[in-house]
Order: sequence, then structure tokens, then C-alpha cells
Amino acid sequence: MANGVWHTRYGIEINLSLPDLGHPDRPDLLQEITVKVSERDAQLLECLAHHEKRECLSESGGKSPWMFIRRGRVGGRRPLVASHLPLTHKATPAESAQHKATKERIVETAGRYGLHAEAEVPVANRRSVSDAVVTGPGGLRIGWEIQYHHLGPSSVHRRSVNAVEHGITPLWVAKDRTASLIDRAPWTRVDDMPWKDIADGKEMVIRGGYRHLEVWRCVPSSERHCLISGGAGHCGAMHADWFAPALCLPARKPVHIEELVLRSATGESVPVYVPSRGNGRAGRHMWVSADDRALWQELVGEKNPLPTVPAEDEDDVITFAEQEIDRTCRAGEEGWFAGDGRPLRDLDQPTGGFTLPRMPVQRSRGPMRITDVERAAASAALGCPPWEIGPCTGCGQLMRRHGRNAAMYCTVCRAVLNERQP
Repeated sequence: MANGVWHTRYGIEINLSLPDLGHPDRPDLLQEITVKVSERDAQLLECLAHHEKRECLSESGGKSPWMFIRRGRVGGRRPLVASHLPLTHKATPAESAQHKATKERIVETAGRYGLHAEAEVPVANRRSVSDAVVTGPGGLRIGWEIQYHHLGPSSVHRRSVNAVEHGITPLWVAKDRTASLIDRAPWTRVDDMPWKDIADGKEMVIRGGYRHLEVWRCVPSSERHCLISGGAGHCGAMHADWFAPALCLPARKPVHIEELVLRSATGESVPVYVPSRGNGRAGRHMWVSADDRALWQELVGEKNPLPTVPAEDEDDVITFAEQEIDRTCRAGEEGWFAGDGRPLRDLDQPTGGFTLPRMPVQRSRGPMRITDVERAAASAALGCPPWEIGPCTGCGQLMRRHGRNAAMYCTVCRAVLNERQP
């Protein structure tokens, strides 16, 4: 990571590892060089190697010699580092054809379902344009954003917030599992298909970004692992988590893009955001059924499906190591920008889920009070109506206590009772 940069306007060398950047006479210098590139001259900061006419790997590596300042991460430190700006991506003919075919397919699908749809719709303030906006019968507007080449996470966040502010729910479409838009906003991923197949109506499956909620009781007979013990045991509590269709038990049918066009516009499929456990800044955006989201919100008490997530690390304290400037060009060592390998972001792993507290063992003969949340979770886990839920006579845990094929004792208590019989 580069710790030095050349300021083309002032004609000075900046050392990012020093608290005063090497220029105590310029107290506003840090603020000047860390503003958004869109708000300053893109050629304000230059790679030192390029300025000194030494070897600079930027242009051959898919980057420009011009730079911007970001916060790095080295262990527990947050140093300022200079990174090369990616070259402006120009869509290849194949990407342009894929983009156009997907946009037209979404608009045509909406028309077949009797929905209103428009292509290339400017948002009210004209700061961005949605590839397609589909309006449902209830006035719900879905802004489809087909993004088949790399787009920085800040741009995804900005455009998504802009859409939401103007009454449009963003729905981003990617074809790459490393796309930066994944989990930055409501998204889906489709296969990388030739434009002709897209235009001809070949099956277009949603490969990522759509999930189903599953609730289960953590007992030895469960096919799911315990979320608390990491699979080492069974806690007896109710767990809930989100799974891709193929990983559901039993497996669910995949969702096709035509189905999502309809369901998103009618409100049958909705976006939800699930924060990661232990890290409120990170989490998963996904599309789910409205019933699944309603149950999830009832279980966890979460009512905001599209939170405004703060930019990562925006309030972390900058650390200054006070080192000599490294004058070597580091264009190939800067992480996720154009020309570098980016990590997979579309993973089929569960989200970490949610666990309801285990009900206390019944101590008295009086009626046990069951909350609506506990009843809803047990109903989903056991696959029976909520009114059939009741406590086990032995341990007090919720079970199918009423209705056809009901019992007085849960399977665990019945096994214990059978062992005690001579």
C-alpha cells in the first residue's frame, strides 16, 4: 500500500504516514485530499513513481496513474494509503448486448403480466437513471439496475439511497459472484448468458440473492445444526435462519427472473436486511417472501427492511506510523479495484440466524403463558397451525399439543418415560 503521493496543484510530495502529512504549514491539506474524487480534479494526486518517470504498473494493470486517499487496514491500525483510480470501464459489445437484452426482457415480462414498466427512467432529481422501473397494481415501484461490470460500493450505496428517497425500491442484478454490489443493496445474481439466449427467453434462474426462512427446534432428531454450539450439540431452543432454495430442507424450487418481476411489483417478494451477529455494520441484503419477512420481523422485532447503513469505517481513528515514503508503485497490491482479483461475495452460507430463548420448565399446575412470538416460531418449526401449539406435559417445551395426531409429551419425554418402564 502506497504511503506517499504527489500533489499536482501544489507541486509537493505528501507523506501519508505523518500526522501533518509533511506540511505543517497546510492545516487543511488532509481535508483537501480526502474529498470525493467526483468533487475535485481527478488528476490532483499522482503516483510518485509516475511523476518521477520511473516504472509505474498502473496503466498496464487496468488502473490510471492518478490516485485517491483511503483508509487501509493493517492489523488493528487504520493508516492512510494512496490507491490508484481504476480506469473508467467501458462496456464491451457483449456486455452492452447482455445489458440491453436483460432490460428488455424485464420490461416485456412486466407487460405480459399487465404491469406498467418503463426503461431508462430518470430519478426525480436526475442524479441517476434506472434501467427499468416496474410499477405494481398497488403503486409499488421497483427500480431494476442491471450491472454486469464492476461498480464501486459507494456508487451502489449512493444510487440505492437516492432511489429509496424517491419512492423506488432498488433491485440490482449481477452476473458475477465477486460483484461489489452484492449485499450493498437488495440484489440478485443470474447466470452469465449470451445476449441471444436472454433475448430468446432461455430459462433465467436467480442464482443468488433470494432466500427462504426456516425455523426448527434444536433437538437430536433435527436435520439442522445448533446455531449456538456450532453443531456440537443440541440446545433445545428454537432457531431461525435464511437459506438459499437448494439448501432448504426439503429443497425449494429456484426462482426465475420472470417470477421476481411479478412478485416484487405485487409485494409478494420483498427485500430484507439481516445484520451479521456481532457486527452491526455488516449484513446480508436479500429478497424473500412477504410471509417470511413478516415472521422474521415478528421473531426479532426488526421493522426496517432497508436501513441506511453507514459507510464502512467512516468513524475509525486514523493512525500515523511516521515512516519514510515508499516510492515503489503498488498498483497491483491494492485489493478490489479493476485489474485485481476480488473475493467472492455471493456465498451460500447461512446468515447466523436468530435463537429464541428456551422456555422455562413448567413448575406449577397453572396455565403456562405462551407469547405470540413463541407460538409463531413453534408453528413454523413444527408445521402446524398456531392454535395446535401447547406445552409438553413433562418438560414444558412447545410442541404439537392439540388437534389430530397430537400428544401430551414431546418425543424426548416419551423416550425417557419408555426407558423407565420395566
